[in-house]
Parts: sequence; C-alpha cells; structure tokens
Amino acid sequence: MKLALIGFGYVAKATARALAGRADIRASTRGEDRFEQIRAAGARPVLADPATPEGADALNALFAWASHVIVSVPPGEAGDPVLAALRPDTLSGQLIGYLSTTGVYGDRQGGWAFEWDAPAPRQRRSVLRREAEAGWQAHGATIFRLSGIYGPGRSPLTRVQDDTATRIIKPGHVFSRIHTDDIAAALLLAMERDVRGEVFNLADDRPEEQSVVIEAAARMLDLPVPPAQDFDEAQMSPMQASFYAECRRVSNARAKAVLGWRLRYPTWREGLAALIDEEKASTAPAP
Repeated sequence: MKLALIGFGYVAKATARALAGRADIRASTRGEDRFEQIRAAGARPVLADPATPEGADALNALFAWASHVIVSVPPGEAGDPVLAALRPDTLSGQLIGYLSTTGVYGDRQGGWAFEWDAPAPRQRRSVLRREAEAGWQAHGATIFRLSGIYGPGRSPLTRVQDDTATRIIKPGHVFSRIHTDDIAAALLLAMERDVRGEVFNLADDRPEEQSVVIEAAARMLDLPVPPAQDFDEAQMSPMQASFYAECRRVSNARAKAVLGWRLRYPTWREGLAALIDEEKASTAPAP
C-alpha cells in the first residue's frame, strides 16, 4: 500500500501510526515545521501547499504516486483547496477517503442521523463541508463523517486538567463522540476491503450530554467538578454557541455492518479510562 495523507492533522497522525511498518506512507504539509512530527509517526513529509504553483505540482505528484489517499484538509470560503489544485489527469483509480463531519446533517433536534438521510447543513462551516463532500464524491471518494473527536492530549480530561473545561447545562442536548484510534481502525478496514464511493458515520455507541462527560472526567481524575452554568445565562464564544445550536445522535450501524468495524472504545467512558491508563503508564518510573 502506498498511502498519501493529504494534511497531517490529529486523525492523520493516528492513521499513520496505526499503519507504520505496514505501508509506504507520505504526508503533505504546508510548512516544514511539521516535518519532525510526520517522521515520528512513520511517514515521509512532502511540502505541498495547494495555494502555490510549486505546492500544487507536489500535490499532484503525491496523488499520482499513491494507491490510497486520505484527505483531511478542510475547505475554505473559496472551496476545497486540494480539489482546486488537482489536474484532471491526476486521479487515476486511487482509493480516496475524505474526512468530513456529522455537522452536514444539521440539527436533528435530538433525533438519529443516518447515512441515507439528506444532509441539511445550517452553519456555514458545515455548508462548505457538504460542498467539499460533493466534489470528492464526483471522483468516487468514500466519505467519512466524523463525530466529536477525542484522544491523547485532546479530550475532556485535558480541559479539566488545564482548567478550561466548562459545564453548561442544557438538558436533552447530546452529541456523539469518537476516539481517534477507532477512526483510524475504520479507515484501515475501508482501505483493506477496497471500499469506494460509500458514506459512513464514525461515532461511538453512546451520545451524551457534554455536562455529564465533563463531570465524569473530573471525577475520574479526582479533580474538582467545574461549576454548572445554565445555558441561558452562560457566556459563550461564537464557536461554543454554534455547538449548542444543534442536537443529534449519530448512528454507526452502517460502518459496523459494511466494514465489520468494532469499536475499541464503545463509549466515552472506556475511551477516557484508557487515556488515563496511558498517561499513568507513560509517567511511571522505569523499573
């Protein structure tokens, strides 16, 4: 397998580590500051800023080299920068996976979101994601719609530890989450099975209120539980407010049925407990 990771963010890093030693992996980045991170994950860095002619050439060469491609670069107001940089003759049978978001479903008022549901994005960033999805689908890409991503160094535990966690109470407002290792496992299954042109939701089995998760994270760490804030009175950033503007539960049944995907962390409780164990193991003194 010759895998090109277009963009080297949080999920791409987990995917590279999961495949290290089993594939020839190259990862694009817009700056040399990420070269060491890419090498540490077992991949070869490729400088490829799609906004420059030289970067676009490097990006096309990377696609032409690859047998498998995972795209995690987000769209901007001008559209998808990777699609805009690709030449018509560059795509020639590669298996392409595009990492999107469950935000394209919009507000389900607490109802379930399934892959066969028509997307109904309301927020601008979700509208742009849906437009990018359509562009990649025209090239036969498989779309992976990701729920709230967490993992090492990026979880409710992290926010509780650095005292940035807020516990806003809005009864009935739930959302779905997914551990980055479970995302990587699903991507590997799709590549191994040569799945093309499909749409999959990647979420765990337990949608939950954010306030419940924050409280549990604090108790698991034996730290003070952040004070409760009523939703109608809480001071929130525009990003936080947009988060609470939509409510949906995300079904993962199709990924399980088609890919044979089985979650290592079926709920956020197992995921957070594993992160705590990993941190303890990493800081334990050598015997």
